Amino acid sequence: MRSRSGAVVVAVAALIVVCLSSALVSRSTPQVEDIVVQDWTAQPLGSTGVPVGWSAYETFGGRPRYDFAVVEDDGRRALDLRSRDDHSTIVKKIHVDLRTTPILEWSWKMVALPAGADIRKKSTSDLSGHIFVVWPRLGMLRARLIGYAWGTAEPAPSVERSRKTGAVTFFVLRSGPKDLHRWMNERRNVYADYRTAFGEDPDDARAVALSIDTNDTHSTAEALIGRIAFTAGQ
Repeated sequence: MRSRSGAVVVAVAALIVVCLSSALVSRSTPQVEDIVVQDWTAQPLGSTGVPVGWSAYETFGGRPRYDFAVVEDDGRRALDLRSRDDHSTIVKKIHVDLRTTPILEWSWKMVALPAGADIRKKSTSDLSGHIFVVWPRLGMLRARLIGYAWGTAEPAPSVERSRKTGAVTFFVLRSGPKDLHRWMNERRNVYADYRTAFGEDPDDARAVALSIDTNDTHSTAEALIGRIAFTAGQ
């Protein structure tokens, strides 16, 4: 009887130790919060042009119109980007430790793709709305960028180096008219994608850019981009 009672006491004590250890671990490992780049809820509905908190960024020969508007679509806030024979890009400064929050999540809805576009050719290197993660070096002159794109004719998924600059690598996630006019959710490990693109571990990301580009094909395009955030992932 004594040995059995002793075994019970030992088992109970072990259970208490496990419970206390679990409690200590949960307290010492706080949940990592999302870094929300933009969810558009603080932007005035119907506002146009460059959104508050973002900056215009002009590319050579881009002739930017910044035909942007904050809208509500299917019950969600978004930025509506339209382009007609121009290249418009906006940038927002951030600071993201990709070792802690490597996952970029966003939603987008393609409305129109630029006719005749194909980023595999320099002369037709246009895209509807797309997202860049930016690592500036000497300002933007030697910046490295990863672009997440919905192509017109390119295979998807695929990885394409920009035909205009070696500093930009595109990850073509979707392509063509399939799923146009539908909200789609995306999730990418930026840390891993940077290693794929540049062959080394990334520094902290310092900016996110949104762009729409039709000046090479002299066409039109439209896209909506919803909430953008970096998360710890699983």
